[in-house]
Amino acid sequence: MTRFMTTRLQRYGLAPCLLAALLGVAATVAAQPQQTTVSPLSLNAQLLVSAREGHVAQVVRLLEQGAAVNSRNRLGKTTLLMACEKGNTELTEAALKAGADVNLASVEGVTPLMAASYGGHAAIARRLLAAGARTDPLDRMHKPAVVYAAGQGHAAVLAALLDAGVDVNTPHEHQLTALMWAAGQGHADAVALLLARGARAELRDDRGQTALDIARGAGHGDALAAAGLR
Repeated sequence: MTRFMTTRLQRYGLAPCLLAALLGVAATVAAQPQQTTVSPLSLNAQLLVSAREGHVAQVVRLLEQGAAVNSRNRLGKTTLLMACEKGNTELTEAALKAGADVNLASVEGVTPLMAASYGGHAAIARRLLAAGARTDPLDRMHKPAVVYAAGQGHAAVLAALLDAGVDVNTPHEHQLTALMWAAGQGHADAVALLLARGARAELRDDRGQTALDIARGAGHGDALAAAGLR
């Protein structure tokens, strides 16, 4: 406390003991280091950056410090969704253990299961399904996870989705089945898997085409006929 302040305290008639106490408090406060507080908002922002960059240890540390696991970036992506997009099993597990919402979608309606299905990350897809991921949501393109798995030719993901109860013959937008999607993209392994699991090759889309018709139109007819598509 400055001499000026001391003089003013004395002028107002403060007792010597009170003056000493005030001087002691002032000295104690001045000696204490400034405490830096990280706001929850700042932690959440750091969490999303760390998740995007795949820094698992940093993500775990931020979650332990209070970051919200279901925080979303401007695209609506959570830590879990970004982990599933990248096929990062360790980050996926960390997010799930922290209580991540397994069905929380981005602003475009993409769920973690859709992301894993598109990327062909079968182990992550199975982990999400075990954690309660729904197979029926549609994104803004009106596509569910099974369409992405079929269209990308990810047979192992298709098997996981079928094991979880997805109907192999369910028609989606334009009456396209998973088999039609796989056939149209020329994915022989996926076509063979779907046929083995009961896919009906005689079904037709809203143009009246079967899976084989679609495959032939895309130049994949011979290859998929060899895979069992009739």
